[in-house]
Amino acid sequence: MNFPIWELQWAGGGLLIALIAVFHVYIAHFAVGGGLFLVLTEHLGYRRNSPAILDYTKRHTKFFLLVTMVLGGITGVGIWFIISLVAPAATSQLIHIFVFAWAIEWVFFLGEIVALFIYFYTFGKMGARNHLTIGWIYFFFGWMSLFMINGIIGFMLTPGDWLTTRDFWDGFLNPSFWPSLAFRTFIAFILAGLYGFVTATWEKDPQTRETLVRYCAAWLLAPFAFLLLSGWWYVSVLPEGAQAMVLGANPEIAPYMQGFLWISAVLFAGGLLMAVRMPAAVKRPMALVLLVIGLLYMGCFETVREAGRRPYLINGYMYSNAILAGTEDAISAEGYLQTSGWHRNREITPENARDAGREIFRGQCAACHSIGGPLHDIKRLSAKFGTVGLEAQIAGMGKVYSYMPRFAGTVQERKALAAYIVHDLIDDPEVTQQTRPRPELDLEIPAFDAEGDEYVLLAWCTLGEKCISDSDSRFSMLPPGSTLMAQLIRRGPLPELVTEDVEITFTAPAGFENPSNHVEFWDYAPSLVGKELAPNVSAKGLGMSGTMKPSDQNLTFLADGIPVLPYMDDGTVNPYPVFTIEAKDKASGEILATTKVVAPVSTEIGCRNCHDGTWRHDGAMGISVTTASDVLARHDRRHKTELLPQAEAGKPVLCQSCHPDPLLKAEGDPALLNLPAAIHGFHANYLSEAPDAEPCHTCHPTGPDSYTYCARGTHASKGLTCVNCHGTMEDHALSLLKAEKEAGKPKADLLMRHIKPRLVASVEEIEPRKPWNDQPDCLNCHVDFEPPQDATPSAFNQWVRGPEGLYRMRTDDAGLMCESCHGSTHAEYPAVNAFHPDLDAIQPLQYQGHPGPIGSKDNCAVCHTEDKYDEFHHPNILGQL
Repeated sequence: MNFPIWELQWAGGGLLIALIAVFHVYIAHFAVGGGLFLVLTEHLGYRRNSPAILDYTKRHTKFFLLVTMVLGGITGVGIWFIISLVAPAATSQLIHIFVFAWAIEWVFFLGEIVALFIYFYTFGKMGARNHLTIGWIYFFFGWMSLFMINGIIGFMLTPGDWLTTRDFWDGFLNPSFWPSLAFRTFIAFILAGLYGFVTATWEKDPQTRETLVRYCAAWLLAPFAFLLLSGWWYVSVLPEGAQAMVLGANPEIAPYMQGFLWISAVLFAGGLLMAVRMPAAVKRPMALVLLVIGLLYMGCFETVREAGRRPYLINGYMYSNAILAGTEDAISAEGYLQTSGWHRNREITPENARDAGREIFRGQCAACHSIGGPLHDIKRLSAKFGTVGLEAQIAGMGKVYSYMPRFAGTVQERKALAAYIVHDLIDDPEVTQQTRPRPELDLEIPAFDAEGDEYVLLAWCTLGEKCISDSDSRFSMLPPGSTLMAQLIRRGPLPELVTEDVEITFTAPAGFENPSNHVEFWDYAPSLVGKELAPNVSAKGLGMSGTMKPSDQNLTFLADGIPVLPYMDDGTVNPYPVFTIEAKDKASGEILATTKVVAPVSTEIGCRNCHDGTWRHDGAMGISVTTASDVLARHDRRHKTELLPQAEAGKPVLCQSCHPDPLLKAEGDPALLNLPAAIHGFHANYLSEAPDAEPCHTCHPTGPDSYTYCARGTHASKGLTCVNCHGTMEDHALSLLKAEKEAGKPKADLLMRHIKPRLVASVEEIEPRKPWNDQPDCLNCHVDFEPPQDATPSAFNQWVRGPEGLYRMRTDDAGLMCESCHGSTHAEYPAVNAFHPDLDAIQPLQYQGHPGPIGSKDNCAVCHTEDKYDEFHHPNILGQL
């Protein structure tokens, strides 16, 4: 990385190396196999006493000399020229490590040249025995040249013990040396037959022509079984990472491997076909076609072999961008621009950020990516990303998928690189889709007569925000189904919960009676139908209005599974519909109490940040078809599934049909990671090292710039974020993955490999947890129900092993739910809503005139008709009042 960079742009990404190298290697292998072809063909002419075969051999020698010495020599020099410019660091390493091997190879190459010239110019002028001896000498020098080059090329793929010993012979006689040598030798024999077709088909005498064509076909066909066996041997000795890459871990390489296998069959069939007697007018173009197919064959092999090294130039030692393996963390700590040479910019400022990004691109990306060119075009590959998505992509390179090296640089350098690619290369003005202005919703607080009313009706949504995925034509991972709970309290000196002889109803607000775009996930999730589901998702067929049912504990009433969507009947967006809750005497129908409660629901899931597309509804929320399709397409590409074709055929995907998920009590495939662990574990590799809760805001509607802005409670108003309870993205993901690892799921290890905890010293200190059921405990910070003592409290890593102990499920000794007095999770009283400041404080305002917890500021009289002097609901309650 401390060499000047030859900026190629359109022709970058190794295109010139690939074009020159494949052509040269195609000729070079012919130079080896063709040498043996010449000697054995001449020998055949002597044995059969055939002047025609000898004449053919002489003419083929001229063709052989011109192709190998002229085209082979020019492309050989071209390779040295191009690799020294495009990959100078790796070229320098190969020269210094194998200086004597190169010298020996050049001696053999010189021997090839001299022997071939003698062989050609003395054809028919030297005794047969001596002339054949010269031919054998040429073949020996040619094969030994392959022997030497094979050791060096094999070293780049499988350096083996050299990585620790730095010994010449460990590097040269590396693990893939012998299988590679066998494979290349057999392919050289096959190519001798392919090239032989070109000259043999031009023989004028039909009988001689057919004899020679069939002779060439034998050269093509006979080595095939040995070629495939040696190829299997070759692949089997590769290290695990390289072997996986060759066999399709990188989806871009799979077509080349398939192409190699298919072309093997085509060449074999072509050899058989050429052996059939046909007119020369047919065989001549067939010979040329087979020669071109042979070039493609070599191209497929070389591409697969090169891919096996990814992300390295020298496997395990030097990355494709010339950064030495093991130095990434040091470079990231100090900065790429500070540690590498040939840069104008050493520090990044707002003024030079894009220019610095250009220099970082040249140093870390241009070795593999072209700009608008045919090979790994960075403009095409990055077109769907904005700066946020591309920065995440850069951050995750080389972590989950190892075919690209990890980015080595600071967060500022990463941002500069993303900005340069998006704004300068793609020329994307990145006009952010304007968030729809939030309307201030109308709200009427129900009346309450503190002197005359006999009942207090408390109601809440069990989740502070029900996030759902509305990409119903493609997939569902968070089906709709909000849960409202209520408790009816008869006021008195000793208030009591009323659970019998009453009926509590819920009624949707105007404009929400017929929700549009309802996701009928039951239609394509038959495996879940009839199973017991979690309370906040179930109730198949529950409408937007109805009667709440007594809970299992008979302490509350609930409506579990209301199909609330943030879309009104007229198509407008409203994530905070307000339901009316009424308690009636079951016998008389008399209304005992009325209140209102918001049922927050949002489809503002930020998949579009990395998966293309825009918001589905009004520039505010929703997963578009484009975005959802890209999610499935990437899943198919990485995991060899066919989810997108399935969805396009009218069978949308329920993620939990494969991935277990406690939310739906879905068993899925027990070998797979549960859905929250898979999603957070994967994305933590891409959204790491970001400040505070920024990664959370990327996907969830938690950030101050989101439309929904679901973080509305008192914790948010005091400056606390997701991190204070759930940990950073890295910590949160590790807690989920560690539980899956302990359950014996190997994919957890892969995702954890590059995730570093931030709130604890090591992964060993992370307490594993089960999603949805094991959550932070309020009392982690509110010890003995006191205010937190720490200025930056943290509830992370101390889990309530639920669901019974969860805040949303917990009661006091009298059966009063925590949420009935303190409000929903993420909307704890006093809560402030961006759509109307009182939306989440309806009951506190209704019953006590201020938005704090029910009973706060000496308001025990909300339920107690006599003053309260003893702490009852929980310790320190009077101190908080």
